Amino acid sequence: MSSFLFAGVGRTVPTKIKLILPHFSSRCAVSNSDFVHCPLNTRVLQSTNAGFKLSNVRYKSSIAGDRTASGSNGKKVRLVAGAALVAGLVAGLSHFQRAEMKSTVAVQSETGKKDADDILEKCKCFMSEPVTDVQVLQKNKEEMRTKMEMMILQTQAEFCKALADVDGGTFQVDRWDRKEGGGGISCVLQDSNIFEKAGVNVSVVFGNLSEEAAQQMRSRGKLLKSKDGKLPFCAMGVSSVIHPKNPHIPTIHFNYRYFEIEEADGSKLWWFGGGTDLTPTYLNKEDAVHFHKTLKDACDKHDRKLYPEFKKWCDDYFFIKHRGERRGVGGIFFDDLDSPTKEDVFDFVRSCAKAVVPCYIPIVKKHLNDSFTSEEKQWQQLRRGRYVEFNLVYDRGTKFGLATPGSRIESILMSLPLTARWEYMHEPRKGTKEAEMLQVLRNPKDWAQ
Repeated sequence: MSSFLFAGVGRTVPTKIKLILPHFSSRCAVSNSDFVHCPLNTRVLQSTNAGFKLSNVRYKSSIAGDRTASGSNGKKVRLVAGAALVAGLVAGLSHFQRAEMKSTVAVQSETGKKDADDILEKCKCFMSEPVTDVQVLQKNKEEMRTKMEMMILQTQAEFCKALADVDGGTFQVDRWDRKEGGGGISCVLQDSNIFEKAGVNVSVVFGNLSEEAAQQMRSRGKLLKSKDGKLPFCAMGVSSVIHPKNPHIPTIHFNYRYFEIEEADGSKLWWFGGGTDLTPTYLNKEDAVHFHKTLKDACDKHDRKLYPEFKKWCDDYFFIKHRGERRGVGGIFFDDLDSPTKEDVFDFVRSCAKAVVPCYIPIVKKHLNDSFTSEEKQWQQLRRGRYVEFNLVYDRGTKFGLATPGSRIESILMSLPLTARWEYMHEPRKGTKEAEMLQVLRNPKDWAQ
């Protein structure tokens, strides 16, 4: 799904403006091995209030360490952390045994404190406070909803920091609430030095699915059983679309999301979706190769079958049928990933999200000082028109946002450029760079080979 899938569900409550984050340290730990610079120049609008089974493709994790792994025979190997259980001790424990138990409980207590501190430390590096109350996140730190919210907030912060470093501008951070449940954080850099519009949205929403949204999901094969006409759901995701001023810097879109739906019998359906794709105005083969190889590397860490499947899915999804053109040079796209376990799929989604900065920022830096003509700018405007057509006519994320109660139109349409152009019966001359680009959009290539 392109566009801002969940970010469009809610409303801004501009009741109080304050600055946050400047007091945080300049470097904050976001994982055991990764660090990001905290985005200090931030304006905040603050409100008061082991196999993936998908399309006949099986995912088998080959990751070592703390993740589920599969051996060469395809059998899953479960790696279980060795947490000591202290219970059912008999009255005749020796002094040594009692001391050992006391020591174990103390270690567990310190571990729990460390986990809570980790969440607080991570929050210091985000663009704003989490949507969910921090105490709730600490209490439910093992739940996927907490892990996913922390991951998407980290992705937002890392990407915004990378964009701001290149552009030199300041993101406006807009927090919004949704009266039906949840809210979001929209980060926008508009009409700045390098980027005409750069939007990075996070949303965490819950409530009941509208019948229109439920029907859209049923059309994809989901058998949703409502109770008294209600389908409780939780959805969260990070979405971004970047429109540069220079026509030689491509547009990028990415979206990574998680769904939970509770059916009539109390059982829960869950799935992940997402992807990253590139939309250049002019073809640069080196850029396309770099972009696709970076995404392929992220996929290959989990299974070499994933990239070709999701690359094809991306080419097929971002297809403007009435034009007979793809929106860009593709990337990866997937939806409805729901096996084998939440942890396996989450690890894969996290790898894809972490690939966003390295797949795009080097391309931006490469073309920062490229000169361009008025004719090249005009071609960029025409290509942006195609981008708008896809988002408004075909994109499932836009449709879902508009079909969900409490939709926030500003966030849904934040994916659209500030400027675009439509010309009657426009066709580039043969042999031009514009015609070369159009041929690639009509005939996708395998860039990663």
